[in-house]
Amino acid sequence: MGSTPIFGTKKTPIFRGLFVCYNETMAEKTSPTEKKKRGSIISGVQVMFAAILSIGLILTINFSSRIAAGQPLQEAYKRVQEEIAQLEAEQADLTALRNYVQSDAYVEAWARADGKMIRPGERLIIPVPSGASLQPTPAPVIRVDDVRTAPDEPESWMLWWQLFFDSPPPDF
Repeated sequence: MGSTPIFGTKKTPIFRGLFVCYNETMAEKTSPTEKKKRGSIISGVQVMFAAILSIGLILTINFSSRIAAGQPLQEAYKRVQEEIAQLEAEQADLTALRNYVQSDAYVEAWARADGKMIRPGERLIIPVPSGASLQPTPAPVIRVDDVRTAPDEPESWMLWWQLFFDSPPPDF
């Protein structure tokens, strides 16, 4: 074996990706103090890995706290959406009722049922219970002599008293 290294021999390093793997002969050449230095020194890759891991951990904790804080807001949002849907349904019902009340069909139905009105040529029939006999209500008798249309005239001395003294007359 000459001075040119050949791959696969015991004296050459084998390259795999970013890491250099040494074969058995090269590992024997390193002293025990060099092994301790390599094991105790933190490499830049390890520092980057630790930084990325800690940033990822912080982001995960932050994200989970935001999710936990958002749960009551989601529940309130769902309640409000349900209330909005209920109010929209109620509004649709009230709009339909308003449109019906403003229509001629409602006016005619009210006039026939509650207003006891009839169309020309029709006859209004009001059913009477069959078990009871109805007595017509007598008209009240009004006597003309009982009706007073003017107040009583005061006596003349009361008028003179009011004119002279500006006060009502005494009661005797």
